[in-house]
Amino acid sequence: MRPEKAKEIAAELLGVGKNKVYINPEELDSVKEAMTRQDIRELIAQGIISKVKESEQSRARARKLEKQKKKGRRKGHGSRKGKKTARAKKKEKWVANVRAQRAYLRELKQKYPEEVKKIGYRRLYMMIKGGYFRSKAHLERFIKGA
Repeated sequence: MRPEKAKEIAAELLGVGKNKVYINPEELDSVKEAMTRQDIRELIAQGIISKVKESEQSRARARKLEKQKKKGRRKGHGSRKGKKTARAKKKEKWVANVRAQRAYLRELKQKYPEEVKKIGYRRLYMMIKGGYFRSKAHLERFIKGA
């Protein structure tokens, strides 16, 4: 059988187009000897005739985007979906802020012991807990101003 005809039959059996059928060039003799569809089926089973692998979607652009996002790019208004609180939960933001302030208060206790003692460490700690201070800078200004 002509290799073209074998390819046509194989395409039908594999359920793909003729261009997606691969015939091993080293085994062309056995393809030429094939006479029936059953012979073609056997050649497929042996791996002499096979289906060409579909080309998959390229990840190159996705990788490039991911690299940019890691750098902190592409975070503008047009890229956002959802409310501010959906992107960073209110509580998580609060916890991060409070932890930073408490750590900073410990630092300030060593740096300016007199100022902290004047107001009271525990009082400042409770003020942080109550959300009195907007930021670490606000906390520092409060201590230095007192």
